[in-house]
Order: sequence, then structure tokens, then C-alpha cells
Amino acid sequence: MIRPITETTDHLSIASNDDVVIVRQKVRAMAIELGLSLVDQTKVVTAASELARNTLVHAGGGKATIEIVENGMRRGLRLAFHDEGPGISDIQLALSDGWSSAGGLGLGLSGSRRLVDEFELDSEPGRGTVVTVTKWTR
Repeated sequence: MIRPITETTDHLSIASNDDVVIVRQKVRAMAIELGLSLVDQTKVVTAASELARNTLVHAGGGKATIEIVENGMRRGLRLAFHDEGPGISDIQLALSDGWSSAGGLGLGLSGSRRLVDEFELDSEPGRGTVVTVTKWTR
């Protein structure tokens, strides 16, 4: 069972480009604290940056939760991005490389999924979206 280590949980608002930078910085600091390798730090920070930007661009903002978690002997960094935007009507399409509803490269969700160890996307039209990702230590 995944259990958060509560003293290492941060809740951040995403309402501007500056907030995206703050999310990225906080994720990097917590990845270093956790002891992730430089490669894994880069992967999780890149995923966080893409997901925070998606939250801002597609939903007009939202929240990020960043926490160190453990599952038995493993420790990891879990990030959750919550928004109350329009939601995603076709999740499979949204996870396809090259598809974008905003004219971008279409690599945000699919790229983020490849960079982390666990990826969950919960969304439906009119209800918003929650994307939760986890990167485990090796």
C-alpha cells in the first residue's frame, strides 16, 4: 500500500507561468531530498513541468500536490495535478503522441507517461481532470 510521508507533502496553486516554475523547482528539490538519480530527477521534473503547464493551458489553472511516498521498502515521489477545467472527452486520443487540443506538439500527456513509473489519468467532460504520477527510487 502506498503511504504518504506527511511531513514531506506540498500543495501548490497553479494559476500563472510563475507557478509552473515554482512547481518545477519544488519537484526538483524533493527529488534531490528523496535521493533520485540525476536522470530520474530530470525525468520527474520534465513530467511535472508538462503536467503543470497542461493544467494552466487547458484548464485555466488548478492545484498540484507533491509528496514523498513509500510502498514497503520503496520510496518515491508522487505528483497529482487537479483541475476543474472542461475535462477530456477521449482519454485514449489525448494520450496519443502528436494529438493536441491546443495546437502544441501533443507530447505533454504521452511524454509524461513515458517519463514516470506510474501514471493515472481520471477525467470526463465537465468534471475536470486529475493526473497522478509516481517516480520510484531505484
